[in-house]
Amino acid sequence: MAKPLVALLTGAGVSTDSGIPDYRGPNGLWRRDPEAEKLVTYEYYMGDAEIRRRSWRMRWEAGALGAEPNSAHRAVAELERSGVPVRVITQNVDGLHQLAGMPARKVLELHGTAREFVCTACHVRGPMDEALARVEAGEADPPCVRCGGILKPATVMFGERLDPVVLGEAAAIAKGCQVFVAAGSSLQVQPAAGLTGVAAEHGARLIVVNAEPTPYDDLADEVVRDPIGTALPALLRGLAAG
Repeated sequence: MAKPLVALLTGAGVSTDSGIPDYRGPNGLWRRDPEAEKLVTYEYYMGDAEIRRRSWRMRWEAGALGAEPNSAHRAVAELERSGVPVRVITQNVDGLHQLAGMPARKVLELHGTAREFVCTACHVRGPMDEALARVEAGEADPPCVRCGGILKPATVMFGERLDPVVLGEAAAIAKGCQVFVAAGSSLQVQPAAGLTGVAAEHGARLIVVNAEPTPYDDLADEVVRDPIGTALPALLRGLAAG
């Protein structure tokens, strides 16, 4: 008998054990420093060189590219290796699912990736390490080496649209899966959060794993409040066992 397709929507809470702070939780970055939100808002970023300089400096100082996958990321990859069909839809931009061993083709990055940069003019892309090396060498706001345009991380900033192709693929997975696990997400940011409702409407077993209540808890078949680093691996082991 074919194993059910398991879809996971993962948010910032899945990566906090890797040392990457969340944004909207009780101690989230936006609550601690509302000004920081400007650094990842497209309008401010494109229109203010000082915002760009601060943004590059923050990215260089944060050292997020050095983060390692944690037990939750590894558990997702282990579920996939066990033979269960798995697809990951992530709101995170850290690339840790892939580093943990999830095949890149099975991970949809709704908000892009912080591991690459993109030129806003000619759209050339490259590894973020290269841009950060230029910042470290003294270029406070490194321009595109090809056309001189403004570089930004290959993430979806506030004020930018999600990639409609990626969003369409995510919606198809939400409609087609038999189990939908929303983990470490406040489920407050649309349209990503809406995928939870789509899955439930199409008959998926809905499991919400999050420390704080979410708007979709009432739709869920199961709600888990325990810490994600232990709760998600235990949950996924249960799914692997059938």
